[in-house]
Amino acid sequence: MTSPFSDLLSLNNVSHGYLEAGVRREVLLGVNLRIQSGEQLALVGQSGSGKSTLMHLIGGLDAPLSGEIYFENTDLAAMREPERTLWRRQNVGFIYQFFNLIPTLTVLENVLLPLELNGTPESIGRPAGLDLLSEVGLADRAESYPDRLSGGEQQRVAIIRALIHQPRLVLADEPTGNLDAATGEQVLDLLDRLVRAKGHTLILVTHSAEVARRADRIVRLVDGQLALEA
Repeated sequence: MTSPFSDLLSLNNVSHGYLEAGVRREVLLGVNLRIQSGEQLALVGQSGSGKSTLMHLIGGLDAPLSGEIYFENTDLAAMREPERTLWRRQNVGFIYQFFNLIPTLTVLENVLLPLELNGTPESIGRPAGLDLLSEVGLADRAESYPDRLSGGEQQRVAIIRALIHQPRLVLADEPTGNLDAATGEQVLDLLDRLVRAKGHTLILVTHSAEVARRADRIVRLVDGQLALEA
């Protein structure tokens, strides 16, 4: 089955929920969303509104209970888990609030991890990783371990790790939530510059109206459904 849409990402009547103490909790109710290639979208909403759940569905970490999630002509909802895993490795870059760097790997090894998972030879990956580290001012920290870096430096590493395999889609979940205001601004400037320069599509989850205004478009989760904000 092929998608009837030309968008990079299309969500059609997506619903999801969980069982809590034997009671069904509906989180998403018939969500519909279209995202164009190269667009930056901010997703906002109250705590517990389902923002992270929606990100997990879009990123192929979970499958919806009902509805369709098309990435171009590929229906993620119809994939089995091993298929979604391969799709994620090739097409999605994830950026998290708490960086999620592996403490036993060096900075460069963390950056190269997505390439290794995709089978890219080290002879290709290592120069690409060093180039990106140089681009964000961390070339001299390539052999350091994450605990030797500041929070802002760790998030810069997390950003280029998310981008090194040239994903079509970048998902950032509160990427400045663990940083002070000034460092957060620097990280957002870097993320915006790199994403736009490389033509990635970005979905940014945030509780900050100021951060959300950086995006091309804002949508808000209200009662399990999306509403256009701006």
